[in-house]
Amino acid sequence: MFKKVLVANRGEIALRIIRALREMGVKSVAVCSEADKDNFYCGLADDSICIGPAAAASSYLNVSQIISAALVKKCDAVHPGYGFLAENPHFAEICASYGLSFIGPSAETIALAGQKADIIDLVKRKKIPVVPGSKGVVANAAEAKKIAAAIKYPVIIKATAGGGGKGMRIVRSEKDIEQAFELAGAEAKNAFSNAGLYVEKYIEAPRHIEIQIAADKKGKVLYFPERDCSIQRNHQKVLEEGPSPQINAKLRKKLGETACRVAKLVNYTTVGTVEFLVSKNDFYFMEMNARIQVEHPVTEFVSDIDLMKLQIALAAGEDLPLNQDDVKEICHAVECRINSEDENYMPSAGKIERLILPGGPGVRVDTAMTNGSEISPFYDSMIAKIITYGRDRAEAIERMKRALLELKIEGVTTNIALHQKILRNENFVKGCYTTDFIGSMK
Repeated sequence: MFKKVLVANRGEIALRIIRALREMGVKSVAVCSEADKDNFYCGLADDSICIGPAAAASSYLNVSQIISAALVKKCDAVHPGYGFLAENPHFAEICASYGLSFIGPSAETIALAGQKADIIDLVKRKKIPVVPGSKGVVANAAEAKKIAAAIKYPVIIKATAGGGGKGMRIVRSEKDIEQAFELAGAEAKNAFSNAGLYVEKYIEAPRHIEIQIAADKKGKVLYFPERDCSIQRNHQKVLEEGPSPQINAKLRKKLGETACRVAKLVNYTTVGTVEFLVSKNDFYFMEMNARIQVEHPVTEFVSDIDLMKLQIALAAGEDLPLNQDDVKEICHAVECRINSEDENYMPSAGKIERLILPGGPGVRVDTAMTNGSEISPFYDSMIAKIITYGRDRAEAIERMKRALLELKIEGVTTNIALHQKILRNENFVKGCYTTDFIGSMK
């Protein structure tokens, strides 16, 4: 097991990692920018170090500063959390070159999983169903037009690198494809330093289902009950739950086994997620995320397995301590992402003047915010993740309703009201929703 780990991230995910390391008896070192140096999670680590100015490019994305911090503090591993450098194969390579274990898959696996066009081509050759589309990166708008004409509109143009809804445009007619291609490419270049795009058939109103997997270095892979991430806006997730209210046992097994096949194809190790679009009983591979995800607490509740500890142990070379039969669905869980944003979903920076967090049976809050915390324009606007669980879906939902009533945030605008509206919606209560839910919600 590792002796000391540098936590190369910030906010609630940094705190989550620090807590897991402490329970495992492993020392932690937090990094922070000048904007974060007074945040309380840094004080909860065994040690901390400031790595640069507020701008992420000068701090949390500054590879040389992070490596230097790990070496100065005599760490033997680096945990990247999610976002920032978590899916950067170059960073994983540099960690290895300095004798630092990267808590995640290998650089080669990250590179393959991160190039969405390439991994789609790979799984397609292995007869795993994929959405019809381009073979690899599309060179220009003219080529995109030809592909769109062949697979029929509507199509979706996607960045081959990155995620979070950036570098994506839905196109419903030929007249719009040139502008959409240009805008998606510019956005991808700005967000991921990679303007590569590919084109897929746009599946109208599917469900967005993801399968959590775990794999050790001996090639053993297992899957967990699915998470339903269909409630999203602008291709960004808002509310997740697990298991999905519309996935039956037969389809769950197919999705899980397919996810394990994908993991083995790319020699995956530690924990990750395979994402699918599901339409009725048909499913299509979409992408693989080579990291722990924001919504991992849903799976931790549903399976009663600590994914963060499991990820760290697997990265240290330990064998998977479970067999597939050991992974059970023991409850239902719901997660709401509480963001500082206005009614148009635009980030809202400012100071949290008053914060009262919910509690009670079946409630978990992941946050690094306290009274007086600043929501910085330099970083993601997420304030907290509220996760509830219950013996069944109805109990988990009622607990979430209660939790959101208890939650008080003053000083910044939040999306609490949006979550309350979702939870009251008749179609959500019935479990009858797809990726167009928020746009069609009355």
